[in-house]
Amino acid sequence: MERLVPLTKILMTLAISAWAILLRDWQSLLVLVVVELIGLAVFGILVKQYKAIFALFTFAVFLGVVQFLGSHDMASAIVAGLRMLSMTTVFIALLGTTKLQDLTAALVTQCKIPYEYAFMFTAALRFVPDFIGESKAVQEAQACRGLSLEGNMVKRMKSYASVIQPLLLKSLGRSETMALSLELRGFGGKNHSFAASVGLKAVDYAVITGLVVITIALIIIL
Repeated sequence: MERLVPLTKILMTLAISAWAILLRDWQSLLVLVVVELIGLAVFGILVKQYKAIFALFTFAVFLGVVQFLGSHDMASAIVAGLRMLSMTTVFIALLGTTKLQDLTAALVTQCKIPYEYAFMFTAALRFVPDFIGESKAVQEAQACRGLSLEGNMVKRMKSYASVIQPLLLKSLGRSETMALSLELRGFGGKNHSFAASVGLKAVDYAVITGLVVITIALIIIL
């Protein structure tokens, strides 16, 4: 997957998301999830991103439980969980194998998205790990001050309020610093140069053709 250019990976992400929407039975969605996990294992992403994948599995189970409580239909609950899991797992493959600079270059030069919007999207992805790290640091600092996040749901929600406030203040400070740095560097100009090579190769055309064929086949069959 490392040999594919960012545009091919973006199209693959969109195609798999479309397949997850088209597939309506849990057996087909389970096969799709298994194929994605095998792909992640083959390219060495599964081991590196196991925490994120475990978190997605946990959220998928939670989503399935909520769906079951609302509809009392086990099949629809499993479908909801697997659909969410299949649509989010592919993003791990995209972000785990693509540099954000290359992703920005592909969005601007090939997808014709304005640079400001592409940069905003990739910058948000860039700061997700930092935001998670800061949230853990704030929780540890509050725990050292005697804060307990255990107990019933009401107590936990009240306790999390003391974590969210300093976390938001840190995030605002980071965003202001970033905005000032971008302004000093002349962000917003018309000329942008990208060093990344995002041109399609033979393997990319083959993968894109396969994605199109499978998508059309699913539309016809379903």
